[in-house]
Amino acid sequence: MRPATEIALDTEGDSLHHYPERLALVQIGLPDGTVWLVDPIALPDLAPLAPMFTEPARTLVLHAGDNDLVHLKRRYGLTFAAVFDTAIAARFLGGKALGLDVLLETYLGVALPPSRQKDDWSRRPLDTAQLTYAAADVQHLFALRARLTEELARVGRLSWVEEECAALAAQPAPERPADPDAWLGVKGARDLPARGLAVLRELFALREQLARAADRPPFKILGEDTLLKIAQTLPGDSMALGAISGITPRVLGRWGTALLGAVQRGLALDEAELPVIPRRPRPVIPGAMSRRIDKLRRWRTVAVEQVGLEPGVLLPNRLITAVAAAGPRTLDELEAVEGVRRWRVATLGRDLLAALAAP
Repeated sequence: MRPATEIALDTEGDSLHHYPERLALVQIGLPDGTVWLVDPIALPDLAPLAPMFTEPARTLVLHAGDNDLVHLKRRYGLTFAAVFDTAIAARFLGGKALGLDVLLETYLGVALPPSRQKDDWSRRPLDTAQLTYAAADVQHLFALRARLTEELARVGRLSWVEEECAALAAQPAPERPADPDAWLGVKGARDLPARGLAVLRELFALREQLARAADRPPFKILGEDTLLKIAQTLPGDSMALGAISGITPRVLGRWGTALLGAVQRGLALDEAELPVIPRRPRPVIPGAMSRRIDKLRRWRTVAVEQVGLEPGVLLPNRLITAVAAAGPRTLDELEAVEGVRRWRVATLGRDLLAALAAP
């Protein structure tokens, strides 16, 4: 791979079939049509690949590669120099349907093999259809990059995409610590009384334990709607538990005793031990900042039509908030706002500042 000035990359995970998720396959394509399938499950690490990604003269071509890069950064400590993401490129050409299949059909007239995204990519050996699908995800990225680059250069936005891709390459992948309040994310949890909340918390922790023991995603153990129904009805025996939608005879036979135990633990807690939903006060936005947010949103509505980009590409809400908080008055001050990027300052900066300064 060393002589190649560009390489294509894709990955496959096994999150639909195993828990915690593993990286199950790494596909690397070369411009001459060669595709390498790397098995990260069989390897102690991916350190030998590191030099392929850190050479600035070699471009890594991906499609919607943010998750791929996060996996490789977080799990293996890999770093990346030059990146070109075809989904980002298509977005800056005004594309709304950004799937690889759509872009290949639109720009190259190429049809991908039938999707195998729901397969268990950790199973070995991979069959012929899986090998074909995995290879196709990287084989056409070079030609797609060339077509998109041509279009971006024509409309004067190639440097915009290069800047965004550089930011993607440099973006750190922070660790994701376990959230002790993740159970509060269950839809309907905040409507439960305190005792029901205690039971739901116990059920959520039990499901996590069972999922890890069974090496299955939590949703394949029990759906969150079923957890909520148990916390609402508080069954005291197997008959009552089995009457709840989602508690199949198999679930009852395998985990019924554990589920009833979780209910009893929640019911047995003292009043002082019952969970309390944290009340997060809504942030108070100063009047001047609020007015700047309104100005920026009105300006964006007009600018979107002029530039032909989606609002979330032109100036996403997080940047509207950041710019409004900073209240820049000069182009230098605008560029100093984290995430604004040089292309926005050069192309839109003066109009944006004029909108902020308007009465």
